[in-house]
Amino acid sequence: MAKKRNNGKVNLRPTIMWFWALIAVSIIVLSLFGRENADPIPSNWNTVEKMIREGEVEKIVVVNRETAQVYLKKGVADKYRNSTDKALNRMPRNGAQMIFTIGSVDSFEGKLAAVADNDVTVEYEMNDNGWTNMLISLLPWIFFIGIWIFMMRSMSRGAGGAGGGIMNVGKAKAQEFDKNASKRVTFKDVAGLEEAKVEIMEIVDFLKNKNKYIELGAKIPKGALLVGPPGTGKTLLAKAVAGEANVPFLSISGSDFVEMFVGVGASRVRDLFEQAKRKAPCILFIDEIDAIGRARGKNAGFSGNDERENTLNQLLTEMDGFQTNTGVIVLAATNRADILDKALMRAGRFDRQIEVGLPDVKEREEIFNVHLRPLKLDPQLDREFLAKQTPGFSGADIANVCNEAALIAARHNKKFISKEDFLSAIDRIIGGLERRNKIITDEEKRTIAYHEAGHATVSWILENANPLIKVTIIPRGKALGAAWYLPEERQITTREHLLDELAATLGGRASEELTFGHLSTGALNDLERVTKQAYAMVAYYGMSEKVGTISYYDSTGQSDMAFTKPYSERTAQEIDYEVKSLIDKAYAMAKEVLVEHRDGLRELAELLLAREVVFTEDVERIFGKRRKDILRERKEAEARSEKTGDENGPVSESGQKEGN
Repeated sequence: MAKKRNNGKVNLRPTIMWFWALIAVSIIVLSLFGRENADPIPSNWNTVEKMIREGEVEKIVVVNRETAQVYLKKGVADKYRNSTDKALNRMPRNGAQMIFTIGSVDSFEGKLAAVADNDVTVEYEMNDNGWTNMLISLLPWIFFIGIWIFMMRSMSRGAGGAGGGIMNVGKAKAQEFDKNASKRVTFKDVAGLEEAKVEIMEIVDFLKNKNKYIELGAKIPKGALLVGPPGTGKTLLAKAVAGEANVPFLSISGSDFVEMFVGVGASRVRDLFEQAKRKAPCILFIDEIDAIGRARGKNAGFSGNDERENTLNQLLTEMDGFQTNTGVIVLAATNRADILDKALMRAGRFDRQIEVGLPDVKEREEIFNVHLRPLKLDPQLDREFLAKQTPGFSGADIANVCNEAALIAARHNKKFISKEDFLSAIDRIIGGLERRNKIITDEEKRTIAYHEAGHATVSWILENANPLIKVTIIPRGKALGAAWYLPEERQITTREHLLDELAATLGGRASEELTFGHLSTGALNDLERVTKQAYAMVAYYGMSEKVGTISYYDSTGQSDMAFTKPYSERTAQEIDYEVKSLIDKAYAMAKEVLVEHRDGLRELAELLLAREVVFTEDVERIFGKRRKDILRERKEAEARSEKTGDENGPVSESGQKEGN
């Protein structure tokens, strides 16, 4: 079609659309201004009878005993073409001038005989319109066949292999990363994941130096499964393995095997392994393998001939069947290893499960260093501080924090990204966007302030609660207020820690009751979290004396009792009773703390109403240092004094240094 160039001129390039448009225009012109219309005009018996009486009709031809074609005498047609009757202006000069339906032959002959003194010749013809009738009957089939061909071509373009044809629908669409590519991913590009790197390095070493393993008769694992939460770098780690080993890397998603056609999934699995064998030694990476690797027989709505199960069966055969896949190492990634089929996890297939977990504080600092490279930063930015402010963040979350901080700095027309921008980005990701325009009455705002002040007070006073970072009454997302904490990165949590956290979570509800004497719906999220945590303490962690050291938690996720409770009704009542007792105890602790520090609670709430945001320094000024911080500082001071005493030698009771 027409395109404009940069200089403003229109560039007309001939295309196939121009050809079809020219043909269409030619047909329209010929039909309107071309040859004279030779088709007889529709008429009726009354008009024809009048012409017969005036001696203007030469003959009438009855076609197929249904219609009559009227032929006028020479020169008569010109008379009617020049008349004022618009219906007769289009009458052709030659051939049949008019046509009408006779109804039946007997009726027509009777009418014609009733006209006196007519010398009209009547002829009868039978025309066979077989081709026309056949074409009309075939038109629907042609239409449906055309639609079917169009759909097949569209699906083959989207689902076919490299050729894009319907015959290539069984070809695997693996994305290939060549070993000779200039930009290869190596372990240097993967921050953190030190344990996973060590475990997977054996695969890299085999691909580099396989002869030393073969000489000893050792066999490398055929497959390794990368398991971990979303965004922890499973795909990046697989690319790094291929980059370090300097071998081809074939990547495909588990959903690419699932198709509407029967047998396509299994065909693509076969084709994928054929491609891998041709490029051996190579690494075959299947992302989100749970799309085809779900445990068989668990879906009641699918039969044994389910396409997904056929695909899984073919994958099991290819990984450890009669065929040998020398030099082909299969890596797979999933965040739902608990639902995978047991046959997929046995020795000889995915021999190893490599845990790719959330990074700790040191690994988060390394990940920040990777994502901060292209950013223009404040020279005083403390990266260790950023790592400590993001507990529980994955690598993808940290990348999102860095990008969000850059957007915030650009939005405020800054020349570099500062610490405040990163803190705002973290708040934005955790709590959502600020909603300062949300309509809140003064009474509601006061309730929110005392609610959040209650959380802050209880968490600050109780020794085992998480330390507070800041508290705000600015609405974010669905929350009307929020408090940020910095939990300790520990692997084991005691009953005392959990109880203090329950009390801190209930501090907002307790503050509302003590201050205003009534309860509101603002504690819904707090109550939900408290209830889940209390049930976990009783039913999962065995922290209830009455229920006992019993856990009803199923870590495999494959329990056959999915729709029934694994305990009796009496035990269920005991669990409910113990959960309520725990929550009541935590609520009493929260009220006790707030009553004891009522003045501090009021001062903190009024400060929140005035400033909307309160930080750790303000809370410390009101309540003093936390008991846990005091004990830690005391221990550090004692350790320093002991170290100083050791360096100077033992000191006697008189205070003089003893000789050696």
